[in-house]
Amino acid sequence: MQPRRVVVTGLGALTPLGNSVESFWQGLASGVSGADFIKQFDASKFKTRFACELKDFDPANYLDKKEARKMDPFTQTAVIAADQAVSDAKVDRNSVDVDRVGVIWGTGVGGMINFSHELKEFYAGDGTPRFSPFLITRLILDIAAGHISMRHGFRGPNFSVVSACASATNAIIDAMYHIRWGKADMIITGGSENIINEPCVGGFNAMKALSERNDDPKTASRPFDLDRDGFVMGEGAGALVLESYEHAMARGAKIYVELAGGGATADAHHITAPHPEGLGAMNVMRTALNDAGMKPEDIDYINVHGTSTPLGDIAEVKAIQQVFGEAAYALNISSTKSMTGHLLGAAGAVESIAAIKSILEGLIPPTINHFTDDPQLDPKLNFTFNVAQQRKVRAAFSNTFGFGGHNASVIFKSFVP
Repeated sequence: MQPRRVVVTGLGALTPLGNSVESFWQGLASGVSGADFIKQFDASKFKTRFACELKDFDPANYLDKKEARKMDPFTQTAVIAADQAVSDAKVDRNSVDVDRVGVIWGTGVGGMINFSHELKEFYAGDGTPRFSPFLITRLILDIAAGHISMRHGFRGPNFSVVSACASATNAIIDAMYHIRWGKADMIITGGSENIINEPCVGGFNAMKALSERNDDPKTASRPFDLDRDGFVMGEGAGALVLESYEHAMARGAKIYVELAGGGATADAHHITAPHPEGLGAMNVMRTALNDAGMKPEDIDYINVHGTSTPLGDIAEVKAIQQVFGEAAYALNISSTKSMTGHLLGAAGAVESIAAIKSILEGLIPPTINHFTDDPQLDPKLNFTFNVAQQRKVRAAFSNTFGFGGHNASVIFKSFVP
């Protein structure tokens, strides 16, 4: 069979910059930092005492209290973002074949917040096992996809993808393949992560991955800056409705962009450090271009992984220069993690939405918090430092890389019937 075109017809987002796609985009376009001191627990004794938390977020504003109790925060945000995307796409379960509508979701860690709470309660007691009957179903990583499908009655392919910080992008790629090859007509996809708690902040501190710039949290995420000292943890969710072009046209859906292609590779190098020459990143971008049938000069913008770590930023830029050659100097490059922090398993979803909006709005969100050039980076590259830039964006990349050497990239392009 001929591969089917895959289009994006719905978007949803809960981010440290806002609890909707539009508020998220406005924050990006304005160069707003979502970082502040942690409010979810007392972090005063931690090496890092700040993060990019959700603001003014109460699940009771979105979910029935009884249903919300059954969910860890990573599932709550998944369900809410998916609700937004389904509503945005105007999906009516009575007018689609629910057996051919699926959910493929990404998360890196899953229900760590409730799991941590249950353990603290147990060890603070007398040793008598008193655990919630929802402990396991709050914890398991597949449960977000399950809740979304049950909420909307979607009975197509349903599973979760785990590849650390590449999880949401891998979920989007899997969803694309299911539609492209006729296994489904529509997939709700994306990712969620909510792990701003003691074990996760402490664990990332122990491995020296997080910024410790406690004197100035809002400028702590500094991708490509000489003085970057680690990433800033973020939380939230992003959701996309993908469907075949034919299915979208038949139901009269609005089409935002086309999902042109994607790629996935491994560094096969180290559990946390990237390949120093960006080999896996190089291979994944080439794979995505080949999958999309596109050339480097067809791309106008790369929303990079750009976590603000000393090694990772350098490796990714090396890979871009190898893949794009002279075309690299015509690109806009930016890291929206400078504003949202690193949403880990959800990063690929919210950053895909940023890439899509750049196409729709003709605007490149900036890499904020740039103060000092890094001499290891080519000054002729356009990192979109500090201020958004207007330009026509025909096609945009979104790169995500995860611990374990997982690499995933997707390409979105302007929709042409």
